[in-house]
Amino acid sequence: MADNRAKILISSIAVLAAVAVTAGLTAFLGRSKQHAGVAGGFTLAAGQLTYRSTVQGPDFGKVVEAPVGAAQATVPTLSSVTCERSFTASGVLLCLQSEGDLISQPYAEIYDSSLKQTKKLQIAGTPNRARLSADGRMASWTTFVTGDSYTQPGASTRTSILDLGTGEYLASLETFKATVNGKSFKAVDVNYWGVTFTADDNAFYATMGSGGKTWLMRGDFRARTLTALRENLECPSLSPDGTRLVFKKRVSDDIRRPWRFTVLNLATMQETPLAETRSVDDQAAWLDAHTVMYAVPHDNDPGSDLYAVPADGGGAPRLLAANGMSPSVTSGRAPGGG
Repeated sequence: MADNRAKILISSIAVLAAVAVTAGLTAFLGRSKQHAGVAGGFTLAAGQLTYRSTVQGPDFGKVVEAPVGAAQATVPTLSSVTCERSFTASGVLLCLQSEGDLISQPYAEIYDSSLKQTKKLQIAGTPNRARLSADGRMASWTTFVTGDSYTQPGASTRTSILDLGTGEYLASLETFKATVNGKSFKAVDVNYWGVTFTADDNAFYATMGSGGKTWLMRGDFRARTLTALRENLECPSLSPDGTRLVFKKRVSDDIRRPWRFTVLNLATMQETPLAETRSVDDQAAWLDAHTVMYAVPHDNDPGSDLYAVPADGGGAPRLLAANGMSPSVTSGRAPGGG
């Protein structure tokens, strides 16, 4: 009976927290009628910077686009799609969003270049990461999920992969066989997050966490295997040429500043810390072959700004676009191409 009372109490707290968050966000959005961009003409064309707008007002959460190199000088083009996380590639938009106010249900949605919804899947948890392969065929997302295990307090992560070419859907990477140091690895607290795909639509990289450690895992979608390559890597993102990964490296036990963006050369396994010294909790993306981009949260509201920094460790961070998150540069390969 005590367990039941505890579960009811936790559920009640969760509902009250959701109401408080919803009320706070509603109040935040109600302060402004500013629009995030110009409606009409959203194309998902190759070479466009797309991101989720965090401009306070009626367009909060909508996906916008602007030409790369002109993000600050050009008024973005506004889409009709609202997301909590988004990513674009080759005329495909992956959108994670929740429906409902008091009790919300999250979905993974796929849109084509005309913004017609072509797929909608009910998913579990709170949207956290979203990725597409360069040709727009493979989609992946990570959510925070509570109640996955009685042995683990708090939330765990769940990472899914969807093959848009065949319709094959993998609900959780935890069904894959994992190998660490040449040995099969199993643990009750294993979590996966932050997928990034290679060009062949089969191999991918992801983070595995267990026992306070994280590993860079190379996955094989068809073989259903994951192999550890290196410790202390989180949220990898593969460069357009497939030679480097940008990732979060844990550099401190200070919970306020635990991470530093770092680039890993996959041929030499040499790491290069980037000039962004703020501790940023994001899965960075590549603006181009020489530059990575990421969202830095505002201090006093639910918004964030997009920044870019050179991938060679030089230079300095620069503002890429105000009031944005979930950035991607739409690639130009045809969906389903090799």
